[in-house]
Order: sequence, then structure tokens, then C-alpha cells
Amino acid sequence: MSINMSEQDIQMIIQSVMKNIESALGNSQTKEEIDPIQQPIKLKPASHPQSIASNEPPSKLRDGVFSRMEDAIEAAHKAQIKYVKKYQMRDREQILQSIRTIILKEKETLARMVHEETGIGRYEDKVAKHELAAAKTPGTEVLKIDAYSGDEGLTIVEKAPFGLIGAVTPVTNPTETIINNTISMLAAGNAVVFNVHPSSKNSCKYVVSLINKAIQTVNGPSNLVAMVENPTLETLQVLMDDTRVRMLVGTGGPGLVKTLLKSGKKAVGAGAGNPPVLVDDTADMEQAAKSIIAGASFDNNLLCIAEKEVFVLNSAADDLIFNMLSQGAYMLDHQQLEQIMSFALEENLYEESRGCSLNNKRDYHVAKDWVGKDAALFLEKIGVKPPHNVKLLVCEVGFSHPFVQLEQMMPILPIVRVKDLQEGIDLAVQAEHGNRHTAIMHSKNVDALTAFARAIDTTIFVKNASSLAGVGYGGEGHTTMTIAGPTGEGITSAQTFTRERRCVLAEGGFRIIG
Repeated sequence: MSINMSEQDIQMIIQSVMKNIESALGNSQTKEEIDPIQQPIKLKPASHPQSIASNEPPSKLRDGVFSRMEDAIEAAHKAQIKYVKKYQMRDREQILQSIRTIILKEKETLARMVHEETGIGRYEDKVAKHELAAAKTPGTEVLKIDAYSGDEGLTIVEKAPFGLIGAVTPVTNPTETIINNTISMLAAGNAVVFNVHPSSKNSCKYVVSLINKAIQTVNGPSNLVAMVENPTLETLQVLMDDTRVRMLVGTGGPGLVKTLLKSGKKAVGAGAGNPPVLVDDTADMEQAAKSIIAGASFDNNLLCIAEKEVFVLNSAADDLIFNMLSQGAYMLDHQQLEQIMSFALEENLYEESRGCSLNNKRDYHVAKDWVGKDAALFLEKIGVKPPHNVKLLVCEVGFSHPFVQLEQMMPILPIVRVKDLQEGIDLAVQAEHGNRHTAIMHSKNVDALTAFARAIDTTIFVKNASSLAGVGYGGEGHTTMTIAGPTGEGITSAQTFTRERRCVLAEGGFRIIG
């Protein structure tokens, strides 16, 4: 038997089904909230008893900030149950709008706090990053529902929340990542507990408290976003082990991603990058130079999408370098480069894997004290008076130079000459080290652009623009601070932090055959 349904009929059925789902979900959550048997239990080492079992007093220090990770998890878990049970989609949007408003109001304060606490990057660029995260992180509008109707009935596939998420943030974009992750995760119906980088904990405590105040301003649940006051590897282990945490999200190096993947839980991991730039002889050299400088110097090259090394056809190299110098880049000579290497790099004497690489055979590591420092400081260190407002140092080197091979996160951009396009593609692919993160090319040759895009196979591929366009800064599309290349989700959004739930309304139930 089949029926003919109008669009109005379908919409009425969808609304009825959604009400049934919400009702069933509400009943399920009520049971989970009041029945201790339904509460997941995870045994902890003696040094980390569950706060409920130990009967210790609450450790809340301020809105969303707790001295014990166990208490942060407990509070956020309860908040998420309440969030899904009592708040509709329009309530989520109201909460998100409140968060966006308060962050945009406080962006200068947040930028200053992060800059002073971490000592890396540029204040004015951090203001721009906070504005970008608040304004261009999408909300509930990306949560699309699919519906299928036909002779056999109606099926709806919706985006359901995972529940409680545990997230780890980097020192390079600490508060910006919290803002971006929070908007995406809350839009999807989740709550989140952060284990932030210790070097940025004070700034992160401030922004978590700020976000909770914004949520409560519109009568949202308390502690929907939480963190531990003093994050350590030990608190991270507690977060990973707790069975109430349904998903793990990490923004950082490959070591972090590897750790999260070993947890046995759904993990979204944003790993390292070493984005190459390829410039051929058809490019608009003035525009290419301007774009490369903008991306490589932004926040002193801290972004994982930033231009880290340039491969340019020999026939175009002089023109590109001339335009870069004309637009404020400073060219290091051989002696100056050697001097900078003496303090900005450290020899890998003990064959350790550090920073943004798991390769313990590399000759050098980046000196931590020089990550994200101003270009002028490098020049002052070697006794050179910096030109006015210099943001980027450039140098001509060979392919094997450590500044080409390392994701150095310093405003120093190595330039490598190549004989032809194919050599440029081959060397760029090698320098990217299989991270499949970001690559940039400047060319008017569509075939060349296509060839490089296919060979490099990165999550983000930017053509004839700054790398910043890849996350919506000077380009179309939404932004993210968590680019999940290693685990495959790519440019994350609210949809990333959902699971698919199928609801089927079959006409007439089972059909007996025979």
C-alpha cells in the first residue's frame, strides 16, 4: 500500500516525529539524572577519587573553573543533561549570540591578557583572531536534517549531540580555540570541559568565566563550559578516563593527537602543519608577495596554516623577492642567518622528538624561547637595528635547511629556488611531511594549480591569496581553530561534534511475505 503525501503532510509528520523524539529523550535524561544505576562509573587510581565518592566539598573557584578535574566533569555533565532536556534550538542560538556579544566586547582585553601571559605573537593580530572566532564560527544553522519519504514511510536523519566533550587547547591560540570550540560544541547540544595549555591558564580561566556569565545572562545552564584551574598531564588523564566524557578533541601537535586516539573514545585531532607556498612565473608577483607576507607574519607565524616556506621558480624568484622587500620584508644575509640559527635552533643531541614532529632523527629543534617572537627582536639579538615596523625576515636557502623542514612558528620565511614546476611540486610535497594540513599556490595557470592541489592533498588549499583566507579571514567560508586533518574531519564546525540519529516511521509496520 502506498500513499500520496503533500509537502504540508510531510512537514506535519516531521514535526510530530520530532516531538516524540524530544519526549523520549527527555524521559531518558530524567532517568539518567535521578537513577544512580544509569550513571557511568569509572574506577580511578587512589590519588584521583571521584569527588562524589570522596565526599569532598565542591571545588568551584569561579564560573566554570574548578580546582579538581573530577568536579569540572561532574558539573559539566549535569549541565549538559539539563541543556538537552530543557533548552530548544532557539535557546541554543540565544546562548551563542550572548557569547559572541561578550567576546566581541572583550576582544582587546582578551588579546592583551594572552599576549602578556604567553609572551608570544602580536597583540593586534590576537584582537583579530578573537573577533574572527566570535563572529565567523557557525552556530546551529549548519545542523541540517535529512528527510526521506516514499511508499514505505518517512525517515529522518538528524544531528544529535555526543554529550560531554573533553577538549585540549594549545598555547598558540588558547582563548581563541576555547571560543571557537565552545560555539561549535554548544551549538551541537554538548557541554565541554577544557584541559588548557598550562602557559595560558590564567587567560583561559578568564574567558571560561566570561563565557559562563554570558550563558547565565540568558538563563542558560551553569557550568556548561568548564575547566580545571591547574591543567597537567595528570588532569588530562582524568579527563580521558572518565566514562561521562563521550568525545575528545585536541588542538596541538602530533603527540597530543596520538595520545587522544589511544583513549578508545571518539577523538577529533588537529595536528601539526608545515605549509609550503609554491609560486610560478605566471603569478601576479606584487599580489603574491603581499599575500605571503600577510600570512607568514600574522601573529608572528604562530598559526598552523601560515606560510612556512616558499618554493619559487628560478625564473620568477628575483621578481618575487624584489616585491617582498618592497613591501617591508627584511632579507637576511648568510652571516645573519647563521647568527640567528645559533640561538633560534637547538641541536637534537639526544635524538628526541619534540614540538610539532614525532621524528626523533631531525638535526635540530626550534628553541622554545624564540617561538612567536617579533621579527625586530631577532635583528636586535644579532646587533642589527630593525627597520621601522618590520614584521617578517626572509632568507634564501636550500631544500634541506632546517627552517624549511621544521614548523618553526617564527617570523622567518625561507625561500627555495626550483628549476621548474614539477621540481617545485615534488619538494613542496616533501617539505609538508605528509601532514596534509595546508598549502598555498600563486599562479594564473589552472593546470598548474590543479597539479599541485592533487599532489599535496591537504585539508586546506589556498589559491592566489594569503593562507588566512583558508579560515575565512579575507576569504569566504567559516572559521575554525581546530583543523582536524589527522582524524579526517577537516574544518570543524557544530556538525563535527554531532552523531547521526535516524528516526524511521514505516507505513503499516512489518510486511509479511509468503
